Amino acid sequence: MHEIVIIVTISLIIFSSPFIAKITKLPTSVVEIVLGTLGAAAGLLERVPIFELVSEFGFLYLMFLAGLEVDIKEILSLDRAILKRGLLYISSLYLFSFLIAKNIGFDDIYIAIFPLISVGLIAALKKEYGKKISWLNLAMVIGSLGEVISIAILTILSAGLEFGFGAAFYKTLFILLLFLALTALAFKILHVLFWWYPELKTILMPKIDNEEQDIRLSIALFFLFISLMLYLHLEVAFGAFIAGVIIASFFEHKRSLPHKLSSFGFGFLVPIFFIYIGSSFKLSALATEGLIAAACAITAVMLGIRIVGALIFMRVLGLRERLLFALAHSMPLTLLIAISTIAYHTRFIGENAYMAFILASILEVLFAMILIRLVMRLFAAKEKTLL
Repeated sequence: MHEIVIIVTISLIIFSSPFIAKITKLPTSVVEIVLGTLGAAAGLLERVPIFELVSEFGFLYLMFLAGLEVDIKEILSLDRAILKRGLLYISSLYLFSFLIAKNIGFDDIYIAIFPLISVGLIAALKKEYGKKISWLNLAMVIGSLGEVISIAILTILSAGLEFGFGAAFYKTLFILLLFLALTALAFKILHVLFWWYPELKTILMPKIDNEEQDIRLSIALFFLFISLMLYLHLEVAFGAFIAGVIIASFFEHKRSLPHKLSSFGFGFLVPIFFIYIGSSFKLSALATEGLIAAACAITAVMLGIRIVGALIFMRVLGLRERLLFALAHSMPLTLLIAISTIAYHTRFIGENAYMAFILASILEVLFAMILIRLVMRLFAAKEKTLL
C-alpha cells in the first residue's frame, strides 16, 4: 500500500510541476525538488528501493542528456583566443575557490565544488531567449568545456572519497587517464572513419527510421558506457556523459534525436531524480542553527567567483553581458547535488552540510534566474527607449 501512495504522489508531482513552474516562473526542476520535499514532509514519499533505483537511473540519464549538449568538434573549432580565455576563466574559478577555502575555513571538498559548471539550465535559457544572443552562445560553449572538466573532477573526487587518497586512488586515477586517452583516440578514429565513409552514419541511424534505430543505438551506447565504468570502477555518471557526447559529436544529421531523447528523459526519468533529491531534504533542517547561513554563503561564493572570473572576457563582452554570462554559469544544480550526494554517502560530509548544499543548489537557481530576467528586461527597456 505504501508503494502505491509513493507512485501516485510521484505521478501527481510529475504532471503538475510544469503548470506550477509556469505560474511561479521557476525552472521545473526546482519545482520538482520543492514538491518532493513537501511530499516527504507530508509522509507521502519514503526511500524505498525501487524509488532509489529509478532515481539513480534518472540521474545517469540526466548526465547522458548533459553530454548531448556538448559538441567536441564545436569546442575544438572555437577561436583560439576565446578558447584560451575560456580555459583561463575556468582555471580562475578553481584558483579563487582554493584561496577562499583556505582563508575562510571551508573544507577542502569546497575547492572542487565552488567551480562546478553545468549547461543543463543554460540550455533552458537558450530555449527562452533564442540562439542568437552572443553572451548566451559563449556561455554554452565555455560551459560545455567547464562541464567536461567538472565531471572529470567529479570522477576523480568520487574515487578519492570511495577508496581514500592512497594507492587505490592513484590506481583509479591512472585508469581514468588511460580511459580518457583511449576515448580521445577513439574520437579521432571515428572522425576519420566517418569522413571517409559518411554513409556509415545513415546506416547506423537512417534518416527514414521506422524502427527507432537512432534511439536504440543511443540507449545501447548509454548502457555500454555505464557497464564499462562499472567494470573499471570509475564514476558511472562520467560514462553516461561520454555516451551523450559521442551521439552529439558524430550523429548531427539526426537533428530530432536530442529532442526525442530529452523528451523521454525530462518527461519521466529526470523528474523522479529531482523528486527523490527533494524528498531527501528535511524541512525541519531549516531550523538547524547555521544551515541557512551556510547555504547563503555557498551561493554567494559561487556567484561571486564567476562574476569576478568573467572579467577575463572584458574585451569580448560588455559589462551587462559579462554579468549575464557569469549568472548563466551559477546554476550547476545537477553536479552540485551529485557531488554532495556522493560526499554524503561516503560520509565525507555530515547531514547538515548535505542539507546546506541541497538548499544552496535551489537558492543559486532562484537568484540567478531572477537576476537574469531583471537584467534582460532592463536591457530590453533601454533598447525601446533608444528606439
